[in-house]
Amino acid sequence: MPSYLIKDTTREQREQIVAEALGNMEANCDGCMPGIAEMYQAYIDGEMELRECNMAFNARYISGRQGPERGRSCMK
Repeated sequence: MPSYLIKDTTREQREQIVAEALGNMEANCDGCMPGIAEMYQAYIDGEMELRECNMAFNARYISGRQGPERGRSCMK
């Protein structure tokens, strides 16, 4: 299994990892993709590990703080 840690990847590899993980959501959602992709920008920039990005998102969700908005088509 490849390492996804910042120390083991280049910026280009991290961009590809995020793109592949998210897939092509633009065609399926009405505006939710930018918010979801934005939560991984710190990983792409080498500032936070993937795990930390996910934990930060989950903390907002659990606490009720504002996170990425989802459109109606995402709630299927």
